[in-house]
Parts: sequence; C-alpha cells; structure tokens
Amino acid sequence: EDHTIQSLTTADGRTIEADYYVSAMPVDVLKRLIPKPWSTLPYFRQLDELEGIPVINIQLWFDRKLQAVDGLCFSRSPLLSVYADMSVCCEEYASDTNSMLELVFAPCSTDAGADRNWMAASDEDIVQATLEELARLFPQEIILDNDNNNKNSGAQLVKSTVVRVPRSVYAATPGRNKFRPSQATPIDNFVMAGDFASQKYLGSMEGAVLSGKLAAQVVCETKQSPGPAATTTTPAVVVKPVHSSIADKDHSERIPTGVRGNFPIAFGGGQQGRGSGAKVSHP
Repeated sequence: EDHTIQSLTTADGRTIEADYYVSAMPVDVLKRLIPKPWSTLPYFRQLDELEGIPVINIQLWFDRKLQAVDGLCFSRSPLLSVYADMSVCCEEYASDTNSMLELVFAPCSTDAGADRNWMAASDEDIVQATLEELARLFPQEIILDNDNNNKNSGAQLVKSTVVRVPRSVYAATPGRNKFRPSQATPIDNFVMAGDFASQKYLGSMEGAVLSGKLAAQVVCETKQSPGPAATTTTPAVVVKPVHSSIADKDHSERIPTGVRGNFPIAFGGGQQGRGSGAKVSHP
C-alpha cells in the first residue's frame, strides 16, 4: 500500500528483509513473478512487449591454434552472430597450441529469421552447419572437402558442446526500445537490473553489466536522498515514462504464474541435448 516491499519470501519458506530489493532476472522469468497488485501498473505491463528469443551456444575444441584476436568478434555469417577464441581471451581456456571457439548460433528459429528451426535439429547437424560457416570465416585453416563428405582437411574438431537456450536475450525488433524499463521503478525500494532494462546497449553481457551499474547507482542515490523514485530529481532515479500505447490503457490484475521447475531452463538457462535424456546447464 505504501509502494514498498516489506519482505521477500523464498521458495523454502524463509523471509528476507532488506532496505532495497534488486531484480536481476531475465525478462521472461520476471514476467511470471510480477505480484498481482503490481500487474496493473504500466511500468510492469510494458514488459509484455519484450520477449526472449532462442539462441544456441556452441563450444568447439580444435587440435591446433587458429588465427584469432583477443576479444569478441561479430560475424558476417547469417548463422553465427558472435564468436571468440577462448584460448586467447579467457584465462580458464588459455592455450598456446589449441583453440577453443565459443560461438552464438543465432537466429536459430524461424520466428527470429532463421531458415529452419535449428533448436529442433540434432547436435551433429548444428555442429556441421557451424563448421561450414567457419570454413568461410577461416578459409585457410578450416577446409571442408565437398568431394569427401565435407571432411575437414584443416584444423580438426576434437570435442564440441551444444547448449540450447529457449529464452535468451529479448528480441530487438523495431520499436522495442521504448518499452525497456528504467532501473528505477514505481516501487520505492525495488530496483530493476537486467540487459533488457533501459541502457545504451542491446541485450548482451555488456548491457547486463551496465544495467547492474545503473541499478547500483539508483540504490546509492536513493539512499542518500530518500523519497519516491518518481519525484526524485536525480536523473538516475527517475522512473522512465511508459509509452502511451501502454500507459493510456486500463489493465486488469493478473495472478502470477510463477516459475515451474527448479532446473536452469526454468530460470533462463540452457540445456544440452534434446528430449528426456537432455542435460541442463547454465548459459
């Protein structure tokens, strides 16, 4: 009633009390947990306009070192959006003799613009399609022989993993930016973080980090100058106006559906394999 959170009750029945509560959940998970009294507020109802898209994360280990740069590379491939040689840019996989490529295979559904539903494809088909794209990106190092059943006569694949993430970053379709919520919210001690929240990057690790910093700034500045976020004049703690297409409508209450299951996919994670024998893993 006073636009604050009094406490948080966890799934195991514990009650947690805090000065501030920060959400860092993916948007699709958050929407399932919006409390009924909040569901009529335009700030939260605008989240309906943001929806995560499926992506596939792929890791490929090779028997030799590929030419690579220290950083994340955007791809000109229609299937591979970004990739990085983790043996160069990540200490955990550092190697002078072998490369481990991590790639984002997207779009991977027809709704997102792919030519087929890659989420339903076998791991073998996904890895083969990835190698064919890499052969175009690294033509002197990954060489597929079309006359020999697409055997690779260059760098040899030693191991691979394919992780499907059904709901990843929000779909950055035209017009979505106006529905991205500010870190400050109409609930005075509730702060929104996440790559979908309003900041200069699209849905990404960089966007998540920046959103987290902005959320921390809201907490710090609100703590120094307590008061309703909507009336505080400090830019970081002003609630971003909701677009008229949402704000001008009357919204009925919704009962939160909640998160079903305790495995990573239920909370925005990923899964290796398909069907009942699949393994679940974090993205």
